Order: sequence, then C-alpha cells, then structure tokens
Amino acid sequence: MKIPVLKIDQFQKSKPLKDLYINSFSNHIARNKDLISKPHSHNFYLCVLFTEGTGTHEIDFNSYTINPGKVFFLKPGQTHFWKFDTKPEGYIFFHSQEFYEMKFLDHTLHSFPFFYSYQNPPLLEVPQEKRNELQLKFQEAYAEYQQDHLLKELKITNLINSIYIELTRAYTADINIEKLVSPSYSIILENLENAINTHFYKEKLPKFYANQLHITTKHLNRVVKQTLNKTTSQLISERILLESKRLIVHSNNNLANVANTLEFSDYAYFSKFFKAKTGETPIHFRKKYFH
Repeated sequence: MKIPVLKIDQFQKSKPLKDLYINSFSNHIARNKDLISKPHSHNFYLCVLFTEGTGTHEIDFNSYTINPGKVFFLKPGQTHFWKFDTKPEGYIFFHSQEFYEMKFLDHTLHSFPFFYSYQNPPLLEVPQEKRNELQLKFQEAYAEYQQDHLLKELKITNLINSIYIELTRAYTADINIEKLVSPSYSIILENLENAINTHFYKEKLPKFYANQLHITTKHLNRVVKQTLNKTTSQLISERILLESKRLIVHSNNNLANVANTLEFSDYAYFSKFFKAKTGETPIHFRKKYFH
C-alpha cells in the first residue's frame, strides 16, 4: 500500500474554480473525513488557520501542537494527518502552483519562506493582535468562494496573496532582514532541494549535485553551511531518512524491499544507516509507530 496522494478535485464542490479549494475547517473535516483520516500527501499547496480546537498535526514524522492562532503550511508531497483532542474550527484553502503563479508571473510561491525550503518550519503562531485581522481575510476568501460574483477569481487570488504577505511578515518578524541570505544563495539552495528530491534514490554524494547546479562542491558546501548551518551530505541523508520512514510506515513492503527501493546494497547496510541516524532499527521504528 502506498501513501494516497490526494488531488484538489477530490475535495471540490459543484462549479469549483479550477485548481482551488476553500472551506471552513469543520465543514472540510465533516465532508472529507474518509479521505483525510489516514496519513496522506497532496499534489497542491495548503494553508490552514485554526481558530478553535486542540490536538496534534503530524507532518513528515514531526508532531506539532494544534491550538487557536496556529497556521500550518504544506507543500506538494509532504505526508501528514490530523489528530484532534477538542473540536477544531478555522479555515483551510489549497491551490495548485499554477493557480497562483499564472497570476503573479514575477512572484513565485517559493518567495514565501514557509514554502521556500523544507528546512523552514511548516507552522506559525500568529500573534494575538494579528489574529482577528487575519481571520477576517480567511473569512472573506471563503465567502467569496461560495458566491458567483463578477471577478470572483481575481478577488480570491488577491485575498490569498494578501494572506501570504501578512503571514510572511509574521513568520519573519524575529529575523534581521539584513542578515537574510543573498538571493543567489537562496536560488542555489532551492535548486539543490529540487535536485535532491529528484535524484536521491540513486545519487547520494555532494559532487553529483554540485555538477547538476554547475558549481564546485566547495561552493555548494559553503552555500549550505551559510544558509542552513548544515553540510550537503546532511541534506542528502535527511531526505533519504525521510523517505525511509515513509516507506517503512506507509507501505506494505518488507524491509528488504524498502532497502532495495532506496538503492542500498543490502538490508544490513540500510539498517545500519537508519540506526545511526535515528538510534533504532527499521523494525523497531515500524513497531513503535503503530504501537
């Protein structure tokens, strides 16, 4: 069994805007509970604001607390599921990359820090004084989505853009703008993450990725060190480890097949790698996860 990848049209009502979905969170849960009750991934960008409720949100094996004022962001391919202790409420919207970027040709989704790098946290606690203002923007987008007024799509796109701008300002409020990494380093890091996502099954050495980006390995390591305080090898290992966890937990493959899928020479080598990174064997990790 593979992790289900959910598409926007599975969630849509009648006469939807193409590549866009907006709902109140309680309606979303009620209408789609069979789709979203198990770990799954998406082929779209997602943003949710919680105004009520508590629980946990697991994103790629990291657990985050849900409470009023929390906003979560998901990029295509990330695996997640919700677990609620008290009834949630809020607003959720998701859209394809094309829906946004066809309207803002000079501004991509990766300009926003929460979508820019997997190294950036996928959540934000909105300051108390900003919550009402932000909630009103989500409410207005939801109300517009339900109506059929003139220039509906343009208004919703502008509201989503406004939401993203406000969330970016809150997300970066504690960052000294002068210390942000240079745009050229940001582009290299983005291209590196994309290259690792594409090739990590086969290619596990920094030299390959430096060649893909047409820079030296030394320069690539310098960029990763200055932007993330990590090494290129660490980024590659983290991606392999994440995929290992996804396959161990969300597929019915035996562990030897998981090792084979990830192109390790044998299971013993894979198990040694996994234990060195997590402190436990793949078998123990699978048992613990379902305990």
